[in-house]
Amino acid sequence: MSLVHDSRRIVIAGASSLLGVELKSLLEESRLATWDFRLVDEKIAAGLLTEAAGEAVVIQPVDEDAFAKAGLVFFAGSEKFTAANLDFAKRSGTAIIDLTGALAGGATPWLGQNSAAQKAVSSDSGRLFFVPSAAAEAIAKLALALSSHRVRHLTAVAFQPVSEAGKPGIEELEAQTSQLLSFQSLGKQLFDAQVAFNLLDRFGPESMHRLSDFTSRVRKEVRACLAGGAGMPAIQVLHAPVFYGTAFTACAEFSGEVTREAVLAACRTAGCLVTPEDAAPSNISVAGESFLHLAPPQRDFASPGSWWFWGAADNIRLPAWSAVQLAEKLIE
Repeated sequence: MSLVHDSRRIVIAGASSLLGVELKSLLEESRLATWDFRLVDEKIAAGLLTEAAGEAVVIQPVDEDAFAKAGLVFFAGSEKFTAANLDFAKRSGTAIIDLTGALAGGATPWLGQNSAAQKAVSSDSGRLFFVPSAAAEAIAKLALALSSHRVRHLTAVAFQPVSEAGKPGIEELEAQTSQLLSFQSLGKQLFDAQVAFNLLDRFGPESMHRLSDFTSRVRKEVRACLAGGAGMPAIQVLHAPVFYGTAFTACAEFSGEVTREAVLAACRTAGCLVTPEDAAPSNISVAGESFLHLAPPQRDFASPGSWWFWGAADNIRLPAWSAVQLAEKLIE
């Protein structure tokens, strides 16, 4: 795919977010490291001093000229921020890579080298791409991997870390942990619930974040990634009292007999890194890793034809790394 402009300018919208910071760091280690970086964000983050390519850079607010003559545009902030500024970015005419879920269902999904986005990249047929969240990528890849083995039903539960709510989420879990261990009253400004030492299927009624919104996003992203290539799984997202890393469990019910070797081969083909039997992945073990890690599946002997899966991925690193891989394909 040829880019619209000869400009070697990268615009990262949402640059102050955890995802934006990670994305910039990985771009600086990629084949786009010599490009010019323009960092923009919401007004509350504008004016922050950071660095790009070894030089001091001030994060700018978004205006009509923020995306002018961009070679590539990334959205890495909130879904609402992307929706509010998408038209400005489209006016640049260049390729847009969304990591916020805002374009899921309205853009080409990228699931790595074997994804449908390959065709859009090579044929120059599209300018809008989205990279799914780590939870959605894990579930979509598993569904696609098992689709050739007559899956009757697939159910998946993802465990969301507080870092999906950004730096404030991390700070609130850290504060609550300290308060509970020192017998102090609990602060619940962000989640309106006790998120430390606690599993939840929803946050409090006054929370600034709704777990159901992220669940809807994951379902929307998975549906777009599958695009008829596999049946839509049943999906639930739960809060886990951890800072980083998405873990998930899934149960697949097959219509006929399937061997463990066949399932393992399918998962590897789909891009999953299958761990040794005695080294199951966790949100800690995948920190800093750029791939989805999957434990060998376990047969449920009480339910013939059913297999259990367990996996984990770095919820910040994985989508950022995937976005960089896509960007490198776009400039080939």
